[in-house]
Amino acid sequence: MPESRQPWPVMRQLARDPLALGAAAQSDTTREWHARIKGVKAVKSICPYCAVGCGQLLYVKDNKLIQVEGDPDSPISRGRLCPKGAATRTMVQSPTREYKVKYRRPYGTKWEELSLDEAMDMIAERVLKTRRETWLAQEEGKDTNRVEGIASLGGATLDNEENYVMKKLYTALGIVQVENQARI
Repeated sequence: MPESRQPWPVMRQLARDPLALGAAAQSDTTREWHARIKGVKAVKSICPYCAVGCGQLLYVKDNKLIQVEGDPDSPISRGRLCPKGAATRTMVQSPTREYKVKYRRPYGTKWEELSLDEAMDMIAERVLKTRRETWLAQEEGKDTNRVEGIASLGGATLDNEENYVMKKLYTALGIVQVENQARI
């Protein structure tokens, strides 16, 4: 039936999509929509904001991101994105995005730029120093072999594989206070 002759959307929903899972919201035109700009390539990706893993279609032209949409083929999000996922493009292209490591020394009033190597060395030194200073080999006559001065609170953007590797590292260092937000 031509789109102009299709029934009113409520009737279409009652007839084709009583649970409102998406078919009633699409017309023939939107179902057949494709990128209208020549030279645009759609790249499948996953939203970086939380552990849900919504599918995204990133539209790229001349190696520049021009649009982000939900991936209708994603079994997780079925083409939908939350406001943060829909704003992924601004995360990539924001003029206020930082590209360098910033560090503010204790009691300092200004941020200074560090090289990535310098920042990583600083972190490694602090982890090793804290581990040495807070290592608990025994407690009440029982072997504990753990660090009491380091804990980890992981974010929801980490996937299972990243969490697995991090947990292995923490266990090897003797860190036992490990928690993660990825329980969505």
